[in-house]
Amino acid sequence: MKTKYIITLLILVGSFVNMFAQTEEETPYKKRVLENTEVDFLTSAYYQDGENAAAGGGIGSEKILDGTGAIVVAVPMNADDILKVDASVSAYTSASSSNINPFDSDRANPYVASSGASSNDVWVNLTTSYTHSSDDRNQITSGKFSVSNEFDYFSLGFGGSYSRLFNEKNTELSVHGSVYLDQWKLIYPVELRDSNSEREGYNPNNITGTGTYQPNFTSIDSKARNSYSVGFGFSQILSKKLQSSLALDLVQQNGLLSTPFHRIYFSDKNDFFVKDFQLADDIERLPSTRNKIAAGLRLNYYINEIFVLRSYYRYYTDSWGIKSNTASLEIPIKISPKFTIYTAYRYYNQTAVNYFAGYEQHLSTEEYYTSDYDLSKFHAHQYTLGMSYTDIFTEKHLWKFAIKSIDVKINKYNRDSSFKSYMITAGIKFILDEPLNIPFLNKKN
Repeated sequence: MKTKYIITLLILVGSFVNMFAQTEEETPYKKRVLENTEVDFLTSAYYQDGENAAAGGGIGSEKILDGTGAIVVAVPMNADDILKVDASVSAYTSASSSNINPFDSDRANPYVASSGASSNDVWVNLTTSYTHSSDDRNQITSGKFSVSNEFDYFSLGFGGSYSRLFNEKNTELSVHGSVYLDQWKLIYPVELRDSNSEREGYNPNNITGTGTYQPNFTSIDSKARNSYSVGFGFSQILSKKLQSSLALDLVQQNGLLSTPFHRIYFSDKNDFFVKDFQLADDIERLPSTRNKIAAGLRLNYYINEIFVLRSYYRYYTDSWGIKSNTASLEIPIKISPKFTIYTAYRYYNQTAVNYFAGYEQHLSTEEYYTSDYDLSKFHAHQYTLGMSYTDIFTEKHLWKFAIKSIDVKINKYNRDSSFKSYMITAGIKFILDEPLNIPFLNKKN
């Protein structure tokens, strides 16, 4: 599969090169923004677990195993412009989403993963961006377009940015914006679906409980979710050793902001079961608008040729009631000209949204409700250990690719609940120091 994506990317990149690249005679010499084509191969493995699954109304396994692969190709179109193409594929298995229909396996239990169709899926994404730098390199303009798809949504995104450097490039101001237009596929918990053909394994005649099962459920009208964001940045070199930056981001979302397959259980309703799985009283309901504000500060301090301190703080608030603080400290340790070790710690806390309550703690008279613990009050810790190899002279080669850098990182994350996760990421960057033997890439203009 990876080979097919690489070939597709090279064809796409080659087409753009053929369309837009300029000859040396057309442009006087100047230092190029990017000297040669760069290719990044990225991969990650992610594992999480917990006992507060949103698909189970706040209870059940949150186990997810995910593997992701990506290729990023950056091509110098001329001395000033860079085209970048990023293709990503992620395949995962999820105990939580598998219990959208827990009855298509032998045992229906919120803490046991179902083996049905919703237990695994593939997410794909393609992002392209184009960046132009002015002749004096003090102005940088870029635009991007992205498309992604998963089993329950499809997304289109586009945006752009502008940066201006002053004071002999010691000061930088930037602004960026983006728009994402998403469409949900309305997948409800199996017991709330109208069509019997969609109720594989679910038999209403096997319901146990006191009274008659009559959920509050009504279907959702809108499938759209739109997100609009604008951000501002300011960075300043304060001295030979100290650099700072400020960032402000504003986001507005509207449309379907809840997840259709997240169950809700009411405390004032009787409980009903099929096997060991409780049937939903309703699905998650959240307001159709959400405004977000985040402000961040970075300070990087060069101690000596071995140690650098990188610190970061961000404050976030939104119209749903969340307020959060993020603080992190990273210490790269340069053990040789080519090898660096990274150690980092990140602390995060947040308040709950106004509409959160746990399993069977909501009332049926409420207008909005969620039992998604990602929207609950919690604090979390993340620990990172990494290694980086960098060869600015690209002495080592694989075929026509010169190795520029290799990075590996391990992250451990845990909350003050049962939730925990682990992630390993790795990347290798190549420089293409001679053209590929592809006719239209080597075609003379």
